[in-house]
Amino acid sequence: MRQFYLLFEKGAAVRHLFGSLTWTHYKYLLPLNDDKKISYYINVAISQNLSYRELNERIKSNEYERIGYKDELEEPKINTLIKNPIIIKTNNPNEELSEYTLHQLILENIDDFLKELGIGFTYIGSEVKIKMGDTYNYIDFLFLNTNYNCYVVIELKVTELKAEHLGQITKYINYVNKNIKKSFHDNTVGVIICKKENKFVMEYCTNPKIFTTTYKTS
Repeated sequence: MRQFYLLFEKGAAVRHLFGSLTWTHYKYLLPLNDDKKISYYINVAISQNLSYRELNERIKSNEYERIGYKDELEEPKINTLIKNPIIIKTNNPNEELSEYTLHQLILENIDDFLKELGIGFTYIGSEVKIKMGDTYNYIDFLFLNTNYNCYVVIELKVTELKAEHLGQITKYINYVNKNIKKSFHDNTVGVIICKKENKFVMEYCTNPKIFTTTYKTS
């Protein structure tokens, strides 16, 4: 109770939200001892209507640490809401995954994957077939983000990020912008989920709508 009182006294940014959660929620929040972290989880719990069990799972998965967005005064961008790494559930966390296996694991737990991606993501399709000239290509996943009003192309890579991955996703982004998105949508975003990031490759990426993150199995 003393911890709750102290948090209430100094937590002006979230004080108006305190009555929106149960005492059990706060039992998981108070030990965090970080105002920004507590504020983040309070907002997530309320906006996504999390039970105290769901909130506890988010805390245990270190969601706050995997989110790049920390400053409440700064307008968050879509990439800062995507966790890094993204946790993919599997029965064998030590298994070396192929792209097909990774794809299937995500499909089997698509609701969990949407939560891992962040807020506002809705599922459109998997292995979305597109035709470019006489060639057919397949987008690993296509989502729509309702918060940012844009399509999101997801490509999976079980290797370190490579320059050709940027070329591939750029092609898919351009296709979606030209053939799928409507005039009222913002430009399409691309996210490459890879085994290992490569800052040298991203240094020469000129498209500000392309982002990368890594995955981890559990």
